[in-house]
Amino acid sequence: MTLVKVGCCGYPVSMQKYFAEFRLVETQSTFYKLPRAETAEKWRVQAPEGFEFTVKVWQGITHPPESPTWKRSGLSKNELKGYGDFTPSRKTLEAWARTLEIVKKLDARIAVFQTPPSFNPSPENIGNMKKFFGEIDRGGVRLAWEPRGEWLEKKSLTKNILEKLDLIHVVDPFWDPPLTKGMYYFRLHGLGKRYNYGYAYSREDLKRLKELIERLEEAEEVYVLFNNVKMLDSAKLFLTLV
Repeated sequence: MTLVKVGCCGYPVSMQKYFAEFRLVETQSTFYKLPRAETAEKWRVQAPEGFEFTVKVWQGITHPPESPTWKRSGLSKNELKGYGDFTPSRKTLEAWARTLEIVKKLDARIAVFQTPPSFNPSPENIGNMKKFFGEIDRGGVRLAWEPRGEWLEKKSLTKNILEKLDLIHVVDPFWDPPLTKGMYYFRLHGLGKRYNYGYAYSREDLKRLKELIERLEEAEEVYVLFNNVKMLDSAKLFLTLV
């Protein structure tokens, strides 16, 4: 029987209120700025027994200095040099080491890498990915990747990279088929257009999602993370269906 885990990308309410409703969250603050190890330890202690964190990996690995997401980092343009696009630099490898420390403090099983549309499937970028994932210590953690932009059209290439690098395909199943099996990781960004964060999922939408999950091949665990403005309502409604 497939185990379906439901939660939100970040906390739409206070942590304590959230803990009372759900048993899964994907941390979002870790993408913008890594917390201190002591802070992550505090999060783990505050969460109830059996609660699961997944971690969105720090943008220092995936997003180049030009990305607007860096605005909240507090780093200067000079300090940002050498970060992003899986560049095989000392800074990028250190960014993973620091991220992995937080992952371990939270006892998280999955770390999620999200790349921006600017990270296209060029030979240089593919080479960077292979070098990065070939060198890092995974620490026993499953690594997942949400590609955006051109990768979404080049499914054969994307599938090949996912398999070679042993990555879980992070995908919105309403828009694209998952390209890996076994453990599935869904991030839902709305309907109408691909990233429609203001969208509120209807019961009929979520029934369709349930049917999509039931048709998955070799499904052991399915993570369903809502990433829309109404994610609290969407996640609560979906829980009633599964």
